[in-house]
Amino acid sequence: MTTLLLLLLSNVFMTFAWYGHLKFGHDWPLWQAILVSWGIALFEYCLAVPANRLGYGAFTGFQLKIMQEVITLAIFMVFAVLFLKEKLAWNYLVAFAFLGGAAFFAFAFKAPS
Repeated sequence: MTTLLLLLLSNVFMTFAWYGHLKFGHDWPLWQAILVSWGIALFEYCLAVPANRLGYGAFTGFQLKIMQEVITLAIFMVFAVLFLKEKLAWNYLVAFAFLGGAAFFAFAFKAPS
């Protein structure tokens, strides 16, 4: 549960670090957008690294990465609709469903030792 919570929080920071400047940073020089993004990303790393350390063993490295990607896309979907004011099209939902299927297969079956 701690791993999941830390990954959720880290991905909120990551999404704002990578994409937040798209809404407000157009007047900024690129170097400034990079520095602000790196400043935000520092908090992401401070959450993601412990999440992976704590989760490894209970989850495989593959499972941690797949979990992180599904969380990233779920958070980004909310971010894109609410913050960037983009439309959520059917093809994005289908793509997300396929990724959900990938996550199912990663967690539903015991990986060989």
